Amino acid sequence: MEAEIGIVGGSGLYSMEQLQDASEVDIQTPWGNPSDNYLLGTLGGRRVAFLARHGRGHRIMPSELNFRANIYGFKKLGVTRVISISAVGSLKQEHRPLEFIIPDQFYDHTKRRVSTFFGDGVAVHISFADPVCPELTKAVYGACQAAGVVAKLGGTYICIEGPNFSTQAESRLYRSWGMDVIGMTNVTEAKLAREAELCYATVAMVTDYDVWHPEHDTVTVAQIVENLLKNAANACQVVVQAVERMPRRRACKCGSALEHAIITDRAQIPPAARQKLELLIGKYL
Repeated sequence: MEAEIGIVGGSGLYSMEQLQDASEVDIQTPWGNPSDNYLLGTLGGRRVAFLARHGRGHRIMPSELNFRANIYGFKKLGVTRVISISAVGSLKQEHRPLEFIIPDQFYDHTKRRVSTFFGDGVAVHISFADPVCPELTKAVYGACQAAGVVAKLGGTYICIEGPNFSTQAESRLYRSWGMDVIGMTNVTEAKLAREAELCYATVAMVTDYDVWHPEHDTVTVAQIVENLLKNAANACQVVVQAVERMPRRRACKCGSALEHAIITDRAQIPPAARQKLELLIGKYL
């Protein structure tokens, strides 16, 4: 095991200077290349792997992300928990810019994502009613409080395809559905993390109000960038606090998510699929 906790850095967060003894590692996966090299290091005496979701320099758009490679890379490094940092727009007046939301639900409004490792002769149906790890979410929320960041526990993150932002009609519709924040990445990560039996939690950093807000047009790109940078600095402090307070052992059910999810007769799994998926399902074969 090279790391036990994974950190996904979203928009504005492309590295973590708090990592001690940092080094880079290039991970190859059956699904191609992850977004960037993983940065391995130590935080609070724990081994951590950091990955810039969009690549350093922000080179990859949401629909272009190789989510499978990113999550598989964490699994290959020995990671069991993933904290995802994500910039979002607010769909409710009470979720203000520079505040953090720790969602407990997702709504998948994407249109052309591959959000499973399985298929090609292997049928798997995970339970996803509760899409984030309650143990990890609690630790992250406590970390926000310890870091002095205004955070709210619970809420629904709607994930759209992008890369364009919503129309006003779409934004108003999402509000009528009761959505809290809007982004373009996290639900796909969450599904794959569950399939990989990794604990997963999102730190949704509010940069601005979505287009529904009457003052939306007065927000400049410069203000949004400024908020991104402030949020990224706060997120680093939250991650440090979260890692320090993380329980050593997992008491959740995330580590056995596939135990009853593999529907295919084991004898019918094609040899090529068996080999490709060994890291994910080997213990059940």
